[in-house]
Amino acid sequence: MRAAGLLLAWVLLRPAGAQQCHPSSPAGVLRFTDTHAEIRVPALHRVPSSLDPLYGLVRHYLDLIQQNPLPTELLRAALNNPSSVRASQVVQYELGYVICAAVALLFTVTMPVAGLCFCYCRSRRRCGGRLRAHRRSLACRRRCLLVCLSITSIIILTSAICALVTNQRVKEQMEPGLGAVPATLRTLRQHIANIPQGVQMVVDQFEVPRQQIISDLGGVSRSVGLSIHTQLKAMTYAALADLQDRAGDLQTSLHHLQILNKTVRVLTAARAELEPALQERRQRVVALLDDPRCTSCASVLGRAQSLQLGADYSKVPSVEKVLKTLAGLPRSDFAEMIRQGNGTFNSIPELAVERMAQVIQELREEMARVSEKVQTIADGFPLPDYTRHVNKALLKAEDRSQPFLREVERFEWYRWVAGTALCSIVLLIVACNVAGMALGSYGLSKREDPSDYECRGEAGAKFLMIGVGLGFLFSWLLILMVFTTFLVGGNVQTLVCRNWVNQEIYKFIDTPGNLPPSMNLTQQLNLRKDSNLTAAYRECKSGAGLWEVLQLEKSYDLDEHLKSPKYTANFQKRLGDFTAQLGDVRLLRSEGRNDLETFARSGVDEVDYGSFQEEMKIPVVQTSLPALARSLEGLQKMQRNGTVAGRLAAEAKALWQMQNSTVQTQEALVVKLGESVRFLSRLAPHLQERVKTTLATIASVEAQLPVQAQQILRQEIGCFTRKELRYFAQYLHWVGQTLREDVASCQPLATALDNGRVILCDRIADPWNAFWFSLGCCTFFLIPNIIFAIRLTKHFRPIRNRLISTGSEETCPFHIPRVTALKL
Repeated sequence: MRAAGLLLAWVLLRPAGAQQCHPSSPAGVLRFTDTHAEIRVPALHRVPSSLDPLYGLVRHYLDLIQQNPLPTELLRAALNNPSSVRASQVVQYELGYVICAAVALLFTVTMPVAGLCFCYCRSRRRCGGRLRAHRRSLACRRRCLLVCLSITSIIILTSAICALVTNQRVKEQMEPGLGAVPATLRTLRQHIANIPQGVQMVVDQFEVPRQQIISDLGGVSRSVGLSIHTQLKAMTYAALADLQDRAGDLQTSLHHLQILNKTVRVLTAARAELEPALQERRQRVVALLDDPRCTSCASVLGRAQSLQLGADYSKVPSVEKVLKTLAGLPRSDFAEMIRQGNGTFNSIPELAVERMAQVIQELREEMARVSEKVQTIADGFPLPDYTRHVNKALLKAEDRSQPFLREVERFEWYRWVAGTALCSIVLLIVACNVAGMALGSYGLSKREDPSDYECRGEAGAKFLMIGVGLGFLFSWLLILMVFTTFLVGGNVQTLVCRNWVNQEIYKFIDTPGNLPPSMNLTQQLNLRKDSNLTAAYRECKSGAGLWEVLQLEKSYDLDEHLKSPKYTANFQKRLGDFTAQLGDVRLLRSEGRNDLETFARSGVDEVDYGSFQEEMKIPVVQTSLPALARSLEGLQKMQRNGTVAGRLAAEAKALWQMQNSTVQTQEALVVKLGESVRFLSRLAPHLQERVKTTLATIASVEAQLPVQAQQILRQEIGCFTRKELRYFAQYLHWVGQTLREDVASCQPLATALDNGRVILCDRIADPWNAFWFSLGCCTFFLIPNIIFAIRLTKHFRPIRNRLISTGSEETCPFHIPRVTALKL
């Protein structure tokens, strides 16, 4: 429950609409040492029992016996002026008990007298003898008597068992109950005496949140730096990657422009060199093919006549102007710039540790000053000067209760012995009844003639008479035990317990004039002048502190001492005033920016790369030299003229040499030129936009980094502040709860009063009253038991006259007189 209270305080302290803090570092619940558990007063409660119906029946019976309310006038007179109490007032209030006393007195006198009369009759053979005559209704009467005596014996047996159980329960509860009185008073004195040490122990527990806060301070700076780095790295890394791409575009474009310019010059020069050699070779081949001696040469003549140069790269646009503009670029080392920017950004956590070192040290010093402020809670606690009266009253009550409790314990032992002995006698009577009925019934079943003597039937009759004798002999002791315990237990229930439950006793104590000045509890306990015992009991039961019940609420306000801003204002202000520049990162220096701007306006995107591509579609030579050479080689095989065949072979070889030495070299240059043209043609349409976007992104990131870093810094510091303030709040809430409920709580006094009621009323008075009620039931049922036993005894003995009749149930009219001698 205490942990639940701490969590509730955390929820209440948390401001509405607060920013979401980093989930990896939530404020935990602090664990404090319970320093006052050993001197608590444990609360006692009524324990459910199988005898609860019996207890309820006895309480209803006592409510019928004593229907009068609390006799305030009689008690006031008895406490203030005992000599003024009149007997008529006591009799009027105790009228129900007086009537019961009269009944008990009548029982006490009547039963011994009846017993004496019975003994006299037995000596004259008039009671408990034999039946004079046999009647048909004797069997029915005997069965009725057996049933009635059996029921009576069962009732007595049940009551005796209940009396034994409750008698033992009273003994079991009396000893710990009596021992709980001085123990509770001693615990209350210890509770009050240990309040200063308890308050100091509670104050010393501030070490728990202090250590936690200092531990958090050790890692907050790096945590703030890592949070800034984590939240801004995506934006920063993206800008640096974009800058690296533009630097790569600049260097690659410059490389391809140089290749393009050089390749065009080489191709133009190679074309100029190839043109005369190609014309000469065409003329020779045409002249040879046109020779009449050349067989089947006309089919190749057309291709030979079309042998001429193809692509002319002197027609493509020049890129020298662009290269002139880009000459000397890049003037800055973009790789070093990116490395430095990346390193500066990645050093933000270390920079945060460095910038926050001073404020962290100041906060550690502030925690030492807060410890001194917390100590004022214990230094200003005023209870020790005001609890002397309560301590003296408890010590006085403890000293006075010791002799009384010893006497109560001694008399309780006598009561238990007497109760156990009387219950044993009642059980002995029941045993005599059972043995008598069993032996008598068995003897009757074995008797052939009612007038015959049967030893077992006679033994049963004697057992019944023993039970009757024990009933007469001990009935007055039973009724005396019943009435004595009834008078004590009944008044405890009706005068004390009933009025304790409905708090009429507290109202009587609170009423001015009811108690003598020496028993004025308001003054002895140093209660407020406007308070009373009832109000103090309710406040204590609800968990109020002693300083609230005593006259201290104006001189000491615990809630004022436990206000969090009193201890956290400077701590919170130092964190709130802290600022640091953690995001000043230069990603692109001015020379790098100038290089990119020069690259964008160099004209790379204005070159007509389409003309290059169109020209590259034209071959270096219009007619394929390898195809023409293979055709000549084929014609050479067909010739009959050796001279012509030799010349064809020579021309084919010359064409292969031209192809391999010159044309293939130019074709390789064209391929290389194509790669550069393709790259530049892809880059050119987006060059201006990309460079512009990159420069804008870099500028935006450089501008936003300090602002967003400051925002994240404020957010992280705010989250850290709220987290540490929750530690303060948990501690202060725990201090208030512990002082009110444990260390300086008034609740143990109310718990002690409730425990006293539970011990006296629920654990002692209830079984005590159930004991006399059960024993009284046994006692009063001895009367029908004696009657039924005496009447049943005659049926177990032989009948004097054996008369058999089929008519009336009266004595047989055919009486034959005994023959007697006559005097002459």
